Amino acid sequence: MGDLLEIRLDRSLKQAPVAFWQSPRGWLTEKKLSRGFWVFFTAAFFFDFGFAVYFFLFNLYLLDLHFNERVMGLVGGALTLGSVIGTLPVGLFARRIGLRPLLLFCFVMAPLMGILRAVIIWEAAQIALAFLAGLAMCIWGVCFLPAIARLTTEKNRASAFGLIFSVSIGTSALGGLVCGYLPQWLHAAGIVMQAAEVKRLILIVSCVIALAGIIPVFKLRLPVQPDEPKFQSRGWPQVWRLHPFLLRFLPAMALWTAVLASFTPFANVYLSRDLRIPLSNIGLIFSIAQVIQFCMGLLTPIVFRWLGLVNGIVATEVVTAVAIGCLAGARNHGLAIALYLTFSASQWMSSPGLYNLLMSRVPDSERSTASAMTMFCNALLQSAATAIAGILFAQFGYPRVLVGIMALALTAAALFKMLITPADDLGRNTPPAHVLG
Repeated sequence: MGDLLEIRLDRSLKQAPVAFWQSPRGWLTEKKLSRGFWVFFTAAFFFDFGFAVYFFLFNLYLLDLHFNERVMGLVGGALTLGSVIGTLPVGLFARRIGLRPLLLFCFVMAPLMGILRAVIIWEAAQIALAFLAGLAMCIWGVCFLPAIARLTTEKNRASAFGLIFSVSIGTSALGGLVCGYLPQWLHAAGIVMQAAEVKRLILIVSCVIALAGIIPVFKLRLPVQPDEPKFQSRGWPQVWRLHPFLLRFLPAMALWTAVLASFTPFANVYLSRDLRIPLSNIGLIFSIAQVIQFCMGLLTPIVFRWLGLVNGIVATEVVTAVAIGCLAGARNHGLAIALYLTFSASQWMSSPGLYNLLMSRVPDSERSTASAMTMFCNALLQSAATAIAGILFAQFGYPRVLVGIMALALTAAALFKMLITPADDLGRNTPPAHVLG
């Protein structure tokens, strides 16, 4: 039954883009998405667009204020650490008071913290506010998936997820263009502002856009779900008994997470300061990267069927490593941009395969525990890796550290190949489930 569900889901995901572009209205009508879903979709649109702009621009804003990568790494690490610490308590509150009150709190506190981070600019405050922002932002991560699950049915859930994730990529691309070209638009309108002032204005406006999502959240009515059975005192140890596959999967996944967290938060700073690419061009590059990631998501099932899931994941990790290593020596703008886009595409392709492998090799009864443990470990590694990378970039510069990240990425690929056995592969002719989710 599980294999049949995987095949059906994979077919629907592959056919969805074609059907949507042939007749968008007919596709949406066929899916019979509820009014509640569209209310939540609207809220997610404002939230995703606002914070896509915010996170794209924030490190560049700190750069204009003469903060270096050490501070950026500490701030990014504090943000992730706040999310880690808040995840489990938020999950408990979600079961006790429901999703909607938490979403309302998130849509107020996350933009408020964002505005304070843009206004209060001394180092200690930045680290403290980033931690509080992580606490607020983790609410969205905890509530997002169960909210969509309640607002959809088994038949249209995959389409709903695909739609909302695709729009998220689109808003990120649009946000990059807005960030890149707004200074030129303001100058053309006769408004003269310093670079840091322009970025501060954009950051505050992006938070206001995210805050606007609270209006549809007020109108949101989530179907009531029966309470899940409470854990008995004798049952608690069972929750922490990890599946044998997870014991092999987590080390390889954790190392790969460290690779991505070591460079991704600093990519815009690298393009801006080391390569001296103008902000408008960086915004365009970021938008192109989002479009490429969307296209690569559509090609991912083909790659994994061709190479097999395990070999496909290893291949994407190796390509990512090579792109980072070549980027260390690139001084030509065109070459550097091409390598960055290659990095963005390949690292994006690895994630669906990794999570698909995890969900396919862990029994259904243990999937929630496996997912929570993976997210928790990833967030911890991401927090540490971002902070350490920021210190290393500030001390040694980008080329040397990028070579080190390349070595770490190749080690992650080799570790994955050693720990994940051929028996774990779904096979080249088995359609991977949830590969686009």
